[in-house]
Amino acid sequence: LQALPTFAQFAEDFSNHLDAFKGMFDSVEPHRHDLPGAWNTDLDKFQKMLVCKCLRSDKITNAMQDYVADMLGQRFIEPQTADLSVTYKDSSPTTPLIFVLSTGTDPAADLYKFAEEMRFAKKLNSISLGQGQGPRAEAMMRSAMERGKWVFFQNCHLSPSWMPTLERLIENIDADKVHRDFRLWLTSMPSPKFPVPILQNSSKMTVEPPRGIKANLLKSYIGYNDDFLSSCTKPETFKFLLFSLSVFHGAVIERRKFGALGFNIPYEFTDGDLRICVSQLKMFLDEYKEIPFKVLTYTAGHINYGGRVTDDWDRRTMMNILQDFYGNKVLSETHLFSPSGVYHQLSEEADHSTYMAYIKSLPINDPTEIFGLHDNANITFAQNETFDILTDLVSMQPKTSSSTGKSREEVMEDTARGILEKVPPPVPVGPVMEKYPVMYEESMNTVVVQEVIRYNRLLNTVRQTLNDLLKALKGLVVMSGELEGMANSLYINQVPTMWAGKAYPSLKPLASWVVDLVTRMEFVHEWIDHGIPTIFWISGFFFPQAFLTGTLQNYARSQVISIDTITFDFQVMRESIRELKERPQHGVYIRGLFLEGARWDPIGFQLGESNPKELYTDMPVMWLKPMPNRKAPTSGIYLCPVYKTLQRAGTLSTTGHSTNYVVAVEIPTDKEQFHWIKRGVALFCALNY
Repeated sequence: LQALPTFAQFAEDFSNHLDAFKGMFDSVEPHRHDLPGAWNTDLDKFQKMLVCKCLRSDKITNAMQDYVADMLGQRFIEPQTADLSVTYKDSSPTTPLIFVLSTGTDPAADLYKFAEEMRFAKKLNSISLGQGQGPRAEAMMRSAMERGKWVFFQNCHLSPSWMPTLERLIENIDADKVHRDFRLWLTSMPSPKFPVPILQNSSKMTVEPPRGIKANLLKSYIGYNDDFLSSCTKPETFKFLLFSLSVFHGAVIERRKFGALGFNIPYEFTDGDLRICVSQLKMFLDEYKEIPFKVLTYTAGHINYGGRVTDDWDRRTMMNILQDFYGNKVLSETHLFSPSGVYHQLSEEADHSTYMAYIKSLPINDPTEIFGLHDNANITFAQNETFDILTDLVSMQPKTSSSTGKSREEVMEDTARGILEKVPPPVPVGPVMEKYPVMYEESMNTVVVQEVIRYNRLLNTVRQTLNDLLKALKGLVVMSGELEGMANSLYINQVPTMWAGKAYPSLKPLASWVVDLVTRMEFVHEWIDHGIPTIFWISGFFFPQAFLTGTLQNYARSQVISIDTITFDFQVMRESIRELKERPQHGVYIRGLFLEGARWDPIGFQLGESNPKELYTDMPVMWLKPMPNRKAPTSGIYLCPVYKTLQRAGTLSTTGHSTNYVVAVEIPTDKEQFHWIKRGVALFCALNY
């Protein structure tokens, strides 16, 4: 921040107002908090946002809303309802009307309703575009132009090959010959294949899906009535389970907003999933005397909703959440879905209007307790939203610079030279292989050689491309598309794609990524120069799975038993890194892991609830002990997945391993596993800063 002239003295003056800045940090609304001293009067509203970004980045979206409201007006931050009649008045037969779709929305019902109001219900022809539908759509459009009908082409993004034809058809509409009542309505997800001229010469509307459990419940219950609620042979049970299922539906949809803390992969659950569950619920209640919870849970958790779930850890989360909503315990009007009692069952006499009145009384913003998450999850969600907005803003920056300050090329050149100075040269493989030859008794020799080879591949790429870029900036070689993309990445502090393809998974910005790479190489050099480490920095491995396999291999060979029968036992160490001077006889000590969703309680020596505003905490040294024929404990532990990055989701690589998931470790706890599962607790090798 102090690189900006206005903030030149900010870092020095910060220490003079520590209490005031801490008050801002702890404030519920830090973006509206007055700054201490002269900073409050000397800075304008935008500059105050920069201070807020440094102290509480999770509140930047709120600060932006206030700024836009002050500068442009309140209506620019309030969601505008799409009034089709207003849009229709501004349209013409030669101007298409486009609905830009977002996930979970379908404007078709609104258009059909509007067509009825305009007495065009019988003159509206609709077709969903896809393979082979092009000729039919073209014939439909030509007919409508002559007869003055409306044409509705849905899902244009699913028919990219026909888009040039559509563009030509629209361009060839003759305003003098076309019927004045003709209108062309289109829907499409954002797609690079959609013709830009159509976008430029059309009326565009966006429709947002319902946000929040309240909005999802309203959407579900508006479609029900008293006849439906009493249509089952077990009406009281049906009403209880229907409401419970609807809350579950809202909870799993809204859980996505918390990013990887909610689900590793953001699944697109739809109203169709809820609809089929409701019809199955009614059918099973009618057919069985007893309530078949096992069947209901399986069909909902593994088939209807679970059919979309592709990650095993997400399936574990899904089934644990479902336990709270599908079971005997929810068949009571005193049952609470959240600890505070905000979300609860209604009495068995409740009718449709009672349900609607209760749903309308629910809070607009969902408390984290309904998801089983810690309050810190809201900070994670807000920070992710902030960083996404800022990333988008940076990507839209003009590619030219003003006359003041450094030019774009100078910034790129300085960045490239700075990285070249920091990044070490590749490690000579020959001497490493001589010092650490392939040995039957010590698999770690193979591990370190493989790590050196992988890191060398990355270091060679980094140094070669940086040197090429410096030559290209001077005009000595041609600036290829790849080099230009790399230069843009250096300018906006992102890791170039050319490097990321050869590197380990990482979410760090470029500056932090370079520091991390240098630290990793120091770890490798320390190993090469001073022998196998006492404690392994697991975050420093390019491919940590090979290191874990090598540990099991060492034990199997020393004990002369099959490696297939060996698994890890886990022990969290009370000793600090400095106190552990020697390697254990069997297994390895590891360090460098970070906890999200919980913290390590050094007094209780178990998992504990996170402290407020403390999103990530360090995990102590762990001892991975190989044991043959080990039976995993069923209580007193939480089976915690370890990932390389906060993204959690990965893809299956050619080695059969995930590109992100590393291993699952057992951490002591006095709570049931499902508590931490719903919290989204996981360990990470690296953070995103």
